[in-house]
Amino acid sequence: MAGDLPDYYFRIRENGAAVFRVDTENRQRRIEMDQIALVNVRNGEIKAHGERKLTPADMVVIREWLANRQALLARRDIDDIHRAVDYLNLTAQWVQAKASDEQLENVTDPLLLAMHDLRTVLVRKKAERIMKGQPAEDTGE
Repeated sequence: MAGDLPDYYFRIRENGAAVFRVDTENRQRRIEMDQIALVNVRNGEIKAHGERKLTPADMVVIREWLANRQALLARRDIDDIHRAVDYLNLTAQWVQAKASDEQLENVTDPLLLAMHDLRTVLVRKKAERIMKGQPAEDTGE
């Protein structure tokens, strides 16, 4: 098993990961994991753990993991949004075909407020994108 282990292990945390160097070359033939760094996925910051000095090889592996993790999280984000569209469609079908008056009373106001908020943000963002795409007006100066 030891020969199949990676040289690094990334323990996922809420905003990134703790990075460990995996060591199987020791006298007891045990797997040892030595924490070497913390990675913040949101801002890309890599901090050496304690008094450690990260090697160029460490940095290459960590930066590669960071780029892959950020790409994975971005794919998950857009997938979640596509699921939300599906849920909205399923909710409309539920309202039309199955919901009781009591159930509708329970969910109508929160749904309407959430949809109004979402619509407001989507319309504003679309307007901003459209304005960016138009050439600036000539002021004659």
